[in-house]
Amino acid sequence: MGRSKDDREAPMPDSISVLAVTALTIGLVHTAIGPDHYLPFIVLGKAEGWTLRKTVFWTAVCGLGHVASSILLGAIGIAVGWSVLGMESFEGVRGALAGWALIGFGALYFLWGLYKARTGGHSHVHVHTDGSVHAHAHDHKAPARAGHEAAPHDESPHVRKHRRTMWTLFIIFALGPCEPLIPLLMAPASEHSVAGIALVTGAFTVATVGTMVAIVTLGAMGLQFVRIRPLERFSHALSGAAIAASGLAINFLGL
Repeated sequence: MGRSKDDREAPMPDSISVLAVTALTIGLVHTAIGPDHYLPFIVLGKAEGWTLRKTVFWTAVCGLGHVASSILLGAIGIAVGWSVLGMESFEGVRGALAGWALIGFGALYFLWGLYKARTGGHSHVHVHTDGSVHAHAHDHKAPARAGHEAAPHDESPHVRKHRRTMWTLFIIFALGPCEPLIPLLMAPASEHSVAGIALVTGAFTVATVGTMVAIVTLGAMGLQFVRIRPLERFSHALSGAAIAASGLAINFLGL
């Protein structure tokens, strides 16, 4: 006895549920074993003196960009009829590029951190409008920039630097692929099941971003109790080294 039209157009509900649970599990494991998903936010939040709320916010933003780019690529691939192998190969290239971008970003941040530690000067502590506490070096020998003292602190150059730093990290995460998502999308796509595609992508997104936020929250809370005063002036350099190390883990350890 032949299958009905409805049976041919969509996979069985049980198979969709299995795919969704699989997507949830893979998203969680894929994120947890990849330090690049959370280490940059933990160390940057510590070095920059962010509140937990701000650290979690940027983690979620970058996580959503990370998943959305692969969803977009998967949608394009499905629409034009790319094979799973072809899309996975492209994702591999994207992954290598994102890894090198993370290494470069971390290395530059490391060098800037060394320069900041070397130039010294005393620190001024400021409380921003979002509640975060930031300390930055100030050298009285350097000439004051016109209008700097008169301008609101939230418009100061170092605040704009923070924004540039995080948007750069967002772009790197958006370039980074979610390789496990592509094969998961192909099963419901082959059955023309929009609901199945939505459920799989939703489960994967929740697992990925949720795991990132959870690990970053635990890591940031743990670092609040770490006080190593001799190394505090090297906090930016150490953060850059940790970020570069996570990029090296992607490209050379396959994490």
